[in-house]
Amino acid sequence: MIDLNEIILFDGICNFCQGSVKFIIKYDKTKRLKFASLQSEIGQKLRTTYHIPEDTDSIVFIKNKKAYVKSSAALRIATYLSFPLNWLYIFIIIPTFIRNFFYDIIAKNRYKWFGKQDACMLPTPEIRSRFLD
Repeated sequence: MIDLNEIILFDGICNFCQGSVKFIIKYDKTKRLKFASLQSEIGQKLRTTYHIPEDTDSIVFIKNKKAYVKSSAALRIATYLSFPLNWLYIFIIIPTFIRNFFYDIIAKNRYKWFGKQDACMLPTPEIRSRFLD
């Protein structure tokens, strides 16, 4: 059974999303965060388990049996990062609809601005254990 805690689901073909995952791995000093692409089999199973709509193309963070999306996911992930990045969580005080307005602008344009891949990223052997199959 997979530990369904501290999992980040991301768009595996999005260059911006892949870059974000690499950034998170670099600054996650706890090494507790695990990753799976939304397109993967486990990503699809987790979508079903947590009732995440099929058309969701946001980052998803699963913690304590709850799924967070968009800016709420990003800010909760920030708490795992080293100082001063973990202070980004302070932006949680901004109402969700305002945070997600800006999040959605980036999300809507991410392929145009950053491009996309034909396939999901392949993790290096050093970080392979942090990715779910």
